[in-house]
Amino acid sequence: MSSFLLQRILQGIVIMAVMSVIVFAGVYAIGNPLEVLIPPEATQDVRARTIARFGLDKSLVEQYFLFISNLFQGDLGQSYIYNEPVLQLIGNRLPATLELVLTAVLGATFIGVPLGIYAGYKPDSVTARTIMAVSILGFSVPTFWVGLILILTFAVSLGWLPSGGRGDTAELFGIDWSIFTLDGWSHLILPATNLALFKLAIMIRLARAGTREVMLSDAVKFARAAGLSETTILSRHVLKLISIPIVTVFGLELASTLAFAVVTETIFSWPGVGKLIIDSIKNLDRPVMVAYLILTAGLFVTINLCVDIGYAVLDPRLRRGRAE
Repeated sequence: MSSFLLQRILQGIVIMAVMSVIVFAGVYAIGNPLEVLIPPEATQDVRARTIARFGLDKSLVEQYFLFISNLFQGDLGQSYIYNEPVLQLIGNRLPATLELVLTAVLGATFIGVPLGIYAGYKPDSVTARTIMAVSILGFSVPTFWVGLILILTFAVSLGWLPSGGRGDTAELFGIDWSIFTLDGWSHLILPATNLALFKLAIMIRLARAGTREVMLSDAVKFARAAGLSETTILSRHVLKLISIPIVTVFGLELASTLAFAVVTETIFSWPGVGKLIIDSIKNLDRPVMVAYLILTAGLFVTINLCVDIGYAVLDPRLRRGRAE
């Protein structure tokens, strides 16, 4: 197991090194930030000092190695627009994105997996067919359109929920969270629902397909022959056997949702990292763009490693195979 972890960590380091080169070169090849940083009426002296301050007088290779050197010291640079450290800027927005994404993905998982298991257990029932029809809608309807419909229905027409913003927050460990206040939850429900619909459809169809396959296996036949109840078979055997693909999809969807919750945050004016990166792209704030993409790549590598560890915990055969 230790050799497997070491191998995965080394692979992650190589991936991060390659990604840092691609991200840095790609972002720094786009546009000219001097148009944002320096007003047209600025003197040559002000212009030269600004260029030197942000290191834009150096070559791309020199800027890259300076970035890597600062990165190992925990410095991701200074935002051109907000004039504050990028790490602090992202850290201030990250709790809002985290609570939105975790609410959406966990809700989709805890609702979608039982619904998928039921649809796989009784595939010909009316309820199962209804569940699968809803899952098809989750795949088919664009996220931005669903968000607008949710706002139009529940915020504009009915007036039940607010259309945007984060609402009141409560502080925990020095961080503001919306999930600890009723007003915060009222602001969280619509964006979390919008973000969860596609994930819900994935979980339903994945759990249904796994259940249909497992119900025909010898393990379930032996369990029934042993006199176990259907509830026990579903909870102890079926759920355990379909857990590995669910863990895989959960990890990947969690990472992708954290990285790409941009549309939902923009529609609902949610003050998270996604909205920050959109504003940074508009203003060509290179340090924020590079830091966001590097952190996103690191997030995917870390979650994939955690998923692999989860495999070994869930399936003893994998532990034995790795030991051999």
